[in-house]
Amino acid sequence: MSEHTRLTSSGVELPVVVTADDCPPDDGRIGRPGEYPYTRGIYPDMYRQRPWTMRQYAGFGTAEETNRRFRYLLDQGQTGLSVAFDLATQIGYDSDHPMAHGEVGRTGVAIDSLADMERLFRGIPLDKVSTSMTINAPAVVLLAMYLAVGKRQGVAPDKLAGTIQNDILKEFIARGTYIYPPRPSMRLITDIFSYARDNLPRFNTISISGYHIREAGATALQEVAFTLSNGIAYVEAALAAGLTVDEFAPRLSFFFAAHNDLFEEVAKFRAARRLWAGIMKDRFNARDKRSMLLRFHTQTGGSTLTAQQPENNIVRTAVQALSATLGGTQSLHTNSFDEALGLPTEKSAEIALRTQQILAYESGLTNTVDPLAGSYYVERLTDDLEARINDLMRQIESLGGAVACTETGFFSDELARSAYRHQQAIEAEVVTVVGVNRFQTEQATPPAVLKVDPELENEQIARLRELKAGRDATKVDRVLEGLEAAARSGKNIVPPVIEAVEAYATIGEISDVLRQIWGEYHDA
Repeated sequence: MSEHTRLTSSGVELPVVVTADDCPPDDGRIGRPGEYPYTRGIYPDMYRQRPWTMRQYAGFGTAEETNRRFRYLLDQGQTGLSVAFDLATQIGYDSDHPMAHGEVGRTGVAIDSLADMERLFRGIPLDKVSTSMTINAPAVVLLAMYLAVGKRQGVAPDKLAGTIQNDILKEFIARGTYIYPPRPSMRLITDIFSYARDNLPRFNTISISGYHIREAGATALQEVAFTLSNGIAYVEAALAAGLTVDEFAPRLSFFFAAHNDLFEEVAKFRAARRLWAGIMKDRFNARDKRSMLLRFHTQTGGSTLTAQQPENNIVRTAVQALSATLGGTQSLHTNSFDEALGLPTEKSAEIALRTQQILAYESGLTNTVDPLAGSYYVERLTDDLEARINDLMRQIESLGGAVACTETGFFSDELARSAYRHQQAIEAEVVTVVGVNRFQTEQATPPAVLKVDPELENEQIARLRELKAGRDATKVDRVLEGLEAAARSGKNIVPPVIEAVEAYATIGEISDVLRQIWGEYHDA
């Protein structure tokens, strides 16, 4: 590498000055916003009509605690909800299970039953707000609970808008909150696709997540390559289950990270849109324009936040949010500056939301669509990233595709190597992290952080026991038997799960029925 070149965070080499000679002529790869291949955005007007959805991720303690935070954020101008669930909920255990001890309400809200879900959304009209739920292995249970809450509010399923993450492959790759082995987990996902086709026209049935892959150490190009490969696996599974591509593909959505390399992140989003449009059109013969649209949510990079000089994280988050919005995201979560220390306080959550609002209403970036289009640097970087992502995706295909690469450990091995190289670069000061390996100062008194009252766990367990004592136990047994029969017979799982949650069966009871049939996955 000569002294006249530099590398992006993904190792893409670029000259100090990029000229028109470095960019091939537009052969239809760029086009106009809202037109195939959607490099410049999926809608003609993008943010000219309204800004992206400001969807701050929140959840801690009990349903009542989180409901208060939701209502506070909505009062402050947030335009969508995003639910964080605690670890026990994410892996299908009730709060009174030994595995849940010490974890109830810690990393998100504890949801054991429909009663908790009713408390979580009390006073929040579900026909007026869309809700994203970061839930994967037991996604079918939380979706059923959400539908049941809507029913109790008088909101029909076809009027509910939102997203369930429902992306189990990235759990095996990067995050670890799985329950069942990969194959039955994929069946749950395609059952949800099938049910939503007929009943949930406004609900995104999956959010194929690169965010957690990036947080586990991926570069920007690995994030997109692994995520789109997972997307291909989900499309293939749905087709194998008898669905046609244009029946389910319009409700696929994606979830990406935004990190600090501003222009690489913008180019990453542009390249991802173009790649996915081509995959759906050419590989899967999609004909509905909506099937080709890569609609995505973005979250700023949690792994980039530092405990040292935590106020610096406000600036990092603003830069990352700028990259997401210049890159054409549909919704955005901005991290709070104190998240390297603990759960965000109400004040830090407000600053994170205000960061989005300043970008939307003061910066001018919403005045024109895709303002960076035509930049020699951005267009060259988009092309280079697209080519490298394509190369990596071809390698994944040669190894049997995303499911095979998950089962063999290819993805996790690649992430480990990438994370190690990045840490080495920080320690060698090849990569600068302000306040960590350069520009250090004496550590000031850290800001106050939110702590979950340990007594909330006891309160949650007491409510759960009261629920179990007061419900119709005979009915619960009957609906769980019906769920078992459906799971064993191959029938769609969603209707019996809805029936079970409406009888106030718990997430642990429902998950245990499926555990008995499919077993649990244990990473070798």
